[in-house]
Order: sequence, then C-alpha cells, then structure tokens
Amino acid sequence: MQTQIDTIPFRLMDGTHATLSSYRGKVVLLVNVASQCGLTPQYEGLERLFEDKRAAGLVVIGFPANDFGAQEPGSNEEIAQFCSARYGVAFPLAEKVSVKGPERHPLYAALTVERPAALDPAQGALRLKLREYGYEAGDPSDVLWNFEKFLIGRDGQVVARFNPDVAPDDPLLLEAIDRALRG
Repeated sequence: MQTQIDTIPFRLMDGTHATLSSYRGKVVLLVNVASQCGLTPQYEGLERLFEDKRAAGLVVIGFPANDFGAQEPGSNEEIAQFCSARYGVAFPLAEKVSVKGPERHPLYAALTVERPAALDPAQGALRLKLREYGYEAGDPSDVLWNFEKFLIGRDGQVVARFNPDVAPDDPLLLEAIDRALRG
C-alpha cells in the first residue's frame, strides 16, 4: 500500500515535527537547497516569492541536502545561520535530508513517485552541463540537482515539479503557483 504523501513526517530546523498535512489548505513549494551551489542565489528569489505570496497561501520549505557535489556540508545550525545572514530567509527550513540514493528521505521517495518527471523548459540543458562536469544523473525520476522544486496544491497533491534551473521568478513556475493558489 502506498504511503499518503501528506502523512510522511519530517522535522523543521527548530525541532518541530511536521508533515505536509500540517500545511493543508496552503500551497507548498518544496525545494532541496544547498549553500555552496551555483544555484544558491535562488534563496533570494525563493524568499521574495514567499514574502510576495505568503498572504495568498504560499509556503516555501527548504530541504537542505548534501547529495550533489557535497555542496551542503554544514550542520543544521550552520545552514540556518547562513540562510538567515546571507539571504534573510524567513521561510521554513527542514533539517538536512538526503533526496536521492539509498538514504533518500521517505518524503522525497514519495515525491519522485508521484511526479517522476520535472518540467524542463531548457530541454535538458542542465543535465548536459552537469554531464560536462562529470556528473551523470541516475534514474530520470531522481532529483537532478540542488534547487529542484515540487509544488503541492492546497489539497496535498503534487501538482508540478520543476528542474533546478527554473528560477523562482520564472513565469512557468509563477503561473503554476498562481493556478494552485486560485484552485
């Protein structure tokens, strides 16, 4: 029997136990994040997105992960300090997890089953660039890299998945968020 995605527990950096059902009625954008990645400046856009759409019902949750190029080596405390001091992050951060491989957090295992393919408007450009750097992505349903995004609707269902290089201000992402907020 498949686990209901909204019942899978995770912990926030403040030690709070949570599930996606804790956010029922909200639109949730889950993002696996890293502090030492070329995409790390997306924190700024994610915070702006959170601030701009929070009143309408959007929650952004960052899930630090050290799965790609060891780009999130810090402790939970170091990560929280970095995010706050460098980017003014006020959206919730989960404790560090793994988003791929045998140690993959059950939430990410379920997310990739629910939505096995990410929207990729650049048509594989990031995948090709990563290959040039010697990184070969595994299963196509696996999270490709840091800053991949899963959009969860108010009903707790996964409504979209976006490649890491889809920036927080990308019209494709914004349109999907606005549609979910209206829905």
